[in-house]
Amino acid sequence: YNDHSYRVHILSKEDDRNRLAYCVTDVPPWYLCIILGIQHCLTAFGGIIAIPLILSQGLCLQHDSLTQSHLISTIFFVSGLCTLLQVTFGVRLPILQGGTFTFLSPSLALLSMPEWTCPAWTQNASLVNTSSSEFVEVWQSRIRELQGSIMVASCFQILVGFSGLIGFFMRFIGPLTIAPTISLIGLSLFESAGANAGNHWAIAAMTTTLIVMFSQYLRRITIPVPTYSKAKRFHTSRVYIFQILPVLLGITLSWLICYLLTVYEVLPSDPSKYGFLARTDIKGDVVGQAPWFRFPYPGQWGVPTVSLAGVFGILAGVISSMVESIGDYHACARLSGAPPPPRHAINRGVGMEGVGCLLAGAWGTGNGTTSYSENVGALGITKVGSRMVIVASGVLMVIMGVFGKIGAIFTTIPSPVVGGMFLVMFGVISAAGVSNLQYADMNSSRNIFIFGFSMFTGLVVPNWIFKNPSAIATGVVEVDQVLHVLLTTSMFVGGFLGFLLDNTIPGKQPLIFKEDLSLSSSSSSCMWRMPVCPPIRPRAPTEPQKDSLESREGAGKANATQIIVGVAL
Repeated sequence: YNDHSYRVHILSKEDDRNRLAYCVTDVPPWYLCIILGIQHCLTAFGGIIAIPLILSQGLCLQHDSLTQSHLISTIFFVSGLCTLLQVTFGVRLPILQGGTFTFLSPSLALLSMPEWTCPAWTQNASLVNTSSSEFVEVWQSRIRELQGSIMVASCFQILVGFSGLIGFFMRFIGPLTIAPTISLIGLSLFESAGANAGNHWAIAAMTTTLIVMFSQYLRRITIPVPTYSKAKRFHTSRVYIFQILPVLLGITLSWLICYLLTVYEVLPSDPSKYGFLARTDIKGDVVGQAPWFRFPYPGQWGVPTVSLAGVFGILAGVISSMVESIGDYHACARLSGAPPPPRHAINRGVGMEGVGCLLAGAWGTGNGTTSYSENVGALGITKVGSRMVIVASGVLMVIMGVFGKIGAIFTTIPSPVVGGMFLVMFGVISAAGVSNLQYADMNSSRNIFIFGFSMFTGLVVPNWIFKNPSAIATGVVEVDQVLHVLLTTSMFVGGFLGFLLDNTIPGKQPLIFKEDLSLSSSSSSCMWRMPVCPPIRPRAPTEPQKDSLESREGAGKANATQIIVGVAL
């Protein structure tokens, strides 16, 4: 996009309720930018903090909360930095960048290899000395391996994006490839969700119930809040608070209840008893130990190392992330009052996400970056599509990454609460993958076979390889490692089979991912992470449209107070 190419779509009277207060090129007041920026940070925090908490198990960091807090701070810092780059030089839409779940499966597959399996003594809290050089080398050697693999694999995304090859690749990737790939991301993480939730099923169920209640049952309920404006003086505004922040509210309430149960000694204090891990004091004084200020920097864990197996595994995640982001760009353009993104804007966006993954690898997050779909949905709720709001959000995430205490606070969330969040989050990811089948003819026996075979095989093969790690023995160590990582990554197995069969079995239908992709179809990607997105009604093809460069300041002023109240909670 170039600034002069933006147009504000003037909606008809029947769509008046969907009118934006600020479109993509407008600049809201500075205080509104800050408040809405905080809201976007809170919307994305669930997905951002979940990634380091999951990776910590493969990195042997279950009993090192301080290092976990450093990882959380680092991923916040890099997410903010990548957001600023994407909004300024990339696709230039109000779209937030953050950690990606598509990298988790290959990362965990790499860390499950025999040479990277955690030593038995790291699983016993009484034997772990977090400051010892031996323990530090155990986890740093693993994250350096991830760093190198992510940095090399991200170069492929940079090449595909800035060269324009993404359009060529998308001609061969249809819903029968995307559906098993995305679904298996969520399904492959069921063990992590079960392990965390199983530490106290009642607490996990309570967290899940609260999130579901807020996001589904109460999402249309408005909360009256007293507000003040120059025009109306003191009055009340009704805010969809449950629809805006269901995950944050659910986790916060469960966290508070766990704290009260800990204070009144309802939860057992004996580590050997069931329910001990639901206590909020088992992480010790990690908040007190964490520094107030800690500036993450490239190579903070040492010089990255590279392996062929890791690069090939992360490449599978890179391809999935690119496909997901293209749908996000179209949805974001629709909700921010911008025209459909042209080819050169999509190319820049994908290429800049590759740069973001390169930076994430250099800084050592153990993950990459991608566009955050839940924040795209937040644009439809707040009716503010301004780029400056996302710029403010990026700056705030950078600041959060510098304050070490913030990351430490997140590590004190009890594991059953995290497990309850995972049950909802991974379930929605799995279902979102299946939802792509609406663009395929599922009355066709061909398509039913491709999807069913890809999904089932994507679960069977990795499970068998995990149980028989010595079965792959070609005689070449590097080849064995590559095959082990790829065949234990459910996302790759299912996606590859879907891609192969869909492009070789006769009867393939025209692909939906074209440059003229309709916004109504692509906007469904805003549901790919959490159920917080409002439904997007497609515009009738015959509906008249007008172009204007006006910013509708009147609408912005009328809604500014309500917007502030809606996110202040």
